[in-house]
Parts: sequence; C-alpha cells; structure tokens
Amino acid sequence: MSLSGLVQPREICLEGLNGKRIAIDTNNTLYQFLSTIRDKMTGEPLRDSEGRVTSHLSGLFYRTAKMLEVGIEPVFVFDGTPPEFKRETLENRIQVRAEAKKKWEEALAKGEYEKVKMYAQGAVRLTKEMSEESKELLGHMGVPWIQAPSEGEAEASCLAKRGKAWAAGSQDWDSLLFGAPRLIRNMTISGRRKVARKEKYITVNPEIIELHEALTQLGITHDQLILVGILVGTDYNQGGVKGFGPKKALALVKEKRTLEGILKEVSWDFRTPAEEILEFFRNPPSCNHEIPKGRFQPEKVMEFLLGHGFSEERISSVLDKMKDFTEKKKQVGLGTFFGK
Repeated sequence: MSLSGLVQPREICLEGLNGKRIAIDTNNTLYQFLSTIRDKMTGEPLRDSEGRVTSHLSGLFYRTAKMLEVGIEPVFVFDGTPPEFKRETLENRIQVRAEAKKKWEEALAKGEYEKVKMYAQGAVRLTKEMSEESKELLGHMGVPWIQAPSEGEAEASCLAKRGKAWAAGSQDWDSLLFGAPRLIRNMTISGRRKVARKEKYITVNPEIIELHEALTQLGITHDQLILVGILVGTDYNQGGVKGFGPKKALALVKEKRTLEGILKEVSWDFRTPAEEILEFFRNPPSCNHEIPKGRFQPEKVMEFLLGHGFSEERISSVLDKMKDFTEKKKQVGLGTFFGK
C-alpha cells in the first residue's frame, strides 16, 4: 500500500532522531540490503569464501553502527508466522522471484548489465538462515531484537503505539494501517543513489510521516485510512480493487465512510473477505513485548564477521566508534540517554 500523492512525508536527517527508540521492520530492511548490496556487473550478492551470502550482514552491521553513532536506539523486529490469508501473496512472490532469476541469468549471458541489476534485485530471497545470522550479529552488537508472533511491521507498529518505541521504521506504508503513530522511511537506505537505467544520482534522506497529522490532512479516521489501503491494495489483497489508485480510493471512502457502504460500490474479487483484512489491521497478533537489554561484545562481533570474510581493518574501525559510544552511554546513564 502506498499513500504517495496523498500524504507528503517530511524529510529529516538521521541525527534528528538522536535519543529516539525506533522499532524496525527487520525483514523489510534485510530485503533492502540483499537487493542493493550486490556486484555491479553480475548482480550477485556479496559472499564469503564458503559461498554464503553476506550482503544482509554487511548492511546490518554498518548501518546499525551508524544509527548507534548518531544516538538512535534501534529495536529490530523479525517476522513470525504470516496470517493464512497471506498465502496467495507469498506464492505469487515465489513465482515472481523465479521468473526474475531466469531473466537475470539470460541478461547476464547477453552482457545486458543494466537489466542484470534490475532482475537480480527482483530475485532476492531472504532465508531462515540469514535471519538467524542477523539475530546473532545483533546480539553480539548489544542491539535488542524481538521475534514477532506474526508480521514484523505489525509488532513494530504495536511497540510504537504502546509507547515502547517512538516510531516504527519501515519502507512499507502498511505500518500506518497497523497504527504506528510515526513511520520513519529510508532509515537504512539513506545516501546517494543511482536512478535505475539513467546516469543520474539522487540523494535519499530519511523521512517521517505522523499518523495524526496524515489523518487530519486527509480528513478521515484511522479505520477509514485502512479502507483506503485495502482499496489500493495491501499484502493481503495484492493489486487492490481494480481501477482504484490512492486519490480515487480516498474519494470513495470519504463518500461512503464505512466498509459496508464501500463494498456495495465495488467488486470484491479476493479470496479473503475485506472484513477479515480490516480486523487484522485493527488488531494484529502481538506478544506485548518488553524491550530486551543487550550487551555489546566487540570480540564476538569481530569473531563472527571475520568468520564471514569481512575486513578486520574495517570491522575494527567501526567497533572503535561503537566502544566510544558505549562509554558515553554509561556516563550519562541509559535512563536519560534514550527517549521513547
């Protein structure tokens, strides 16, 4: 679901999040790293000497260290068991990735390197092993992580809704449908980026969308925002209702106001009832987690990353900064250093 064209995010800088605890949709973030941290010519992800993919670990280590350096307290939330009615979406994604992999291999054989990169990104697959490696690395870094019972972005949004985090961090607008009071986008992909198929670069900055402000601007309730999302399309009804973009969806929701009224006006061709999707966004499964405390173990970080082929010099440089930051936290005290 995208609210592009309806809601204008406000650009911020990472430093502007100093002292804030952000609950991060981890699977969304790891997919970003796996998509972007790749060989420019072959489209292959980074690998260690044993052939294991390490792009996710590279992104996670360096970007998390950067967040810590500027005073952000990240809490990473991993996906659990998806709802049964997401099965069709997941099956479609498997098929799309298989097709992308085939096109990637064909483009590589022809030397069509712009297509190589595009199709390689579409073939991205996050494995259970990658998720477990990510948890291990975060644990060594002293960064807390949480296992969600269901969707990671739902649990991250719940943490923010309950005041245990200041905001949810994700690229996915669905976090707002789950009730996150604030959504931070581009946290993990900020910087200079090349525009696809063009010799042009753009600067990608973090941005914030505040739920209350967005609802006020649109003149709707949170339930009605969920209805806009359902019309446009979510992970549970991919593609949305035929013929509906964000503006047309908003107009219909403002006119009919309720799901019952909307369903009288549209053709609902999805396997899952709209009522079930609405209720899932209203009340997603949640474990009501407390934020666990981590312990920074630089020697464990070094051992882990060296075992995956990382440069000792680069690791040391980052760890030295983390040690300095850890000392500063001890001096001011965790209770006063971080806000929620």
